[in-house]
Amino acid sequence: MHPIKPTSFSLEPPKGTYTCPMHPEILQDKPGQCPKCGMALELSQNDGSQEDKSELNDMTRRFILASMLTLPLLIIVMGDMLPSRPFSSLLGAHMKGWFEFALATPICTYAAWPFYERFIASIKTRNLNMFTLIGLGVGVAYIYSLIALFFPQIFPSEFRTQAGVVEVYFEAAGTIVTLILLGQVLELRARSQTGDAIRSLLELSPEQAHLILENGQEKDVPLKEIKEGDTLRVKPGEKIPLDGKILEGHSRIDESMITGEPVPVLKEEDDKIIGATLNTTGSFLMQVQKVGKDTILSHIIEMVSAAQRSRAPIQKLADAVSGYFVPIVILVSIITFGIWSVFGPEPSMAYAVINAVAVLIIACPCALGLATPMSIMVATGKGAQMGVLFKNAEAIESLRKVTMLLVDKTGTITEGKPRLNAIITQDKQNENEFLRIAASIEKGSEHPLAAAIVNEAKLRRIELISPTEFISITGKGVQATLIEKEVVIGNEALMNELNLDIKEFQERANSLKEEANTVMYLCVNKEIIGILAVSDPIKESSPEAIIALQDEGIKVIMLTGDSEITANSVGSRLGLDGVVAGVLPEQKAQKVQEYKDKGYIVAMAGDGINDAPALALSDVGIAMGTGTDIAMQSADLTLIKGDLRAIVKANKLSRATMNNIKQNLFFAFVYNAFGVPIAAGALFPFFGILLSPILAAAAMSFSSVSVILNALRLRHQDIS
Repeated sequence: MHPIKPTSFSLEPPKGTYTCPMHPEILQDKPGQCPKCGMALELSQNDGSQEDKSELNDMTRRFILASMLTLPLLIIVMGDMLPSRPFSSLLGAHMKGWFEFALATPICTYAAWPFYERFIASIKTRNLNMFTLIGLGVGVAYIYSLIALFFPQIFPSEFRTQAGVVEVYFEAAGTIVTLILLGQVLELRARSQTGDAIRSLLELSPEQAHLILENGQEKDVPLKEIKEGDTLRVKPGEKIPLDGKILEGHSRIDESMITGEPVPVLKEEDDKIIGATLNTTGSFLMQVQKVGKDTILSHIIEMVSAAQRSRAPIQKLADAVSGYFVPIVILVSIITFGIWSVFGPEPSMAYAVINAVAVLIIACPCALGLATPMSIMVATGKGAQMGVLFKNAEAIESLRKVTMLLVDKTGTITEGKPRLNAIITQDKQNENEFLRIAASIEKGSEHPLAAAIVNEAKLRRIELISPTEFISITGKGVQATLIEKEVVIGNEALMNELNLDIKEFQERANSLKEEANTVMYLCVNKEIIGILAVSDPIKESSPEAIIALQDEGIKVIMLTGDSEITANSVGSRLGLDGVVAGVLPEQKAQKVQEYKDKGYIVAMAGDGINDAPALALSDVGIAMGTGTDIAMQSADLTLIKGDLRAIVKANKLSRATMNNIKQNLFFAFVYNAFGVPIAAGALFPFFGILLSPILAAAAMSFSSVSVILNALRLRHQDIS
């Protein structure tokens, strides 16, 4: 991954699948406009480095031309508001009309052409949208003025002023186009800022790495040439090139660009390190474990991109309103024309046309359509910078409603790095021989507790034996054949299931459990020969996170396969609202359903393969980024650092995002509720006030830009 380079305009767009930000179900293999809303399609898989500015550049060119022609057009019209009417006196009323025509025609043809294309597409596909109203409004004003200029004799008296002149509205049509183009340019610029979070991460990746060659020499090579398994040197002050682990040395790593945590973390041999994070002090050798699309940074980009394209359930409200809104507005415009043509002052038909156009222009539902997707796009980017990856928009909306959090113990509340604390054997049993038997059959297990036993054997330099007929008994233990002996290692539940007598070790086991140890029994040929006690330290952040979650009104309950004594010991230390012990993996999903049936909105946090069903069934599944890939795939959001405090941040971000969306929707609804009647002339009988199409266009553009700016506020909102 290379730093972002400035993107120059090119007529050749990036290749890939294109989709609509507001209608992600629309997919096509080339750029174009959405047939439903008319917005330009964007790359569906955009890593932030392929920023397509073709539409922005095109709209900017059209806006510049329109502005240059609109300025003299407005000067002519405003000049004629003076008592001396200088331009009419100088040019004559008819020639002034031709002059306005010459200025307005490039604006209403070339500059407005994208709007007409989208207007025609909306009619063909029967998906009426904002461009339907813009096309009608500008088209009616321009064509009416064109006919009035070329064929004034065909108009009856209702269209003429007291001086007998048929007014033209070239300045209104031209100014409307210019203001709408301005709104489009501002909107496109603001929308491009939603990718800043991704681009800022990409800019942190180094271009080169120090590769250690087979002869021990060091060579600087481009990042794209690095392969999995290569050894790299990372020097103080440099960014870590790719994901991997430390082979030699130690250092403090600033992971704030990935996890959001500002304090550098001490990393030593065998510790995992993340690409694009900053090495602050020490120098070390690392082994590359992930490259390209497999890196954490690539996964972040992919998840953020997918989340930004997804739709929140609240968007259905805006979609439903927009579906009825445009036809209603067209009907209101027709009614406005009819009322003004019959009851309006002279020239009544001129008033009818201009007010009908004002209704069409001011009612464009662009702000309504942007209200939700803009906030979602900003929130997912901000979440990524905080170390929280939302899978979709629904997760953002749902998280704030959570009333209960179920958490797995190992790797979620605890560090997931258990260590062997005690070995209790029969008097005749040698401790190292006992450990050799246990570690030999546990080396085939993926469970963290098994890893603790195997690691202790490695530290003692005990040579292990390869077992046969290995069977993993999920949630209970393992069994295998070792040198023609039947060996079983597992918890008390497994021993009871096998009808084995545990009395000899039960008192000592219970004592170890009260100290938050997990106890496993070792059985050889149906005889228990001893126990092993393994403990997994509680994460330093867990107590603080649980208190913060409870302060938010969320009950925190731990689900664990551990014994009741061990589970209660951990639960009392942390002040949990409840503990459910002895839970098998398949029972975790049952517990999730039980709490849902009781009326709780349930979130489940876990990190292992055995948590995947529960994560998928919960209202919001939360995966630890330090856990397995299948857990992350089943979850609705991933905590990159595996820190429960990030759930508190994610919850606050969820609330802030939904408040932001509601503000946007309220503004869009209120704007249209007041704007349409005023444009129709509701204030004229009482105050003599009319809203010109020019002001209507300005108000419409302002509403869209206001919604975007409000959404962008989320980027700077304090979530802590």
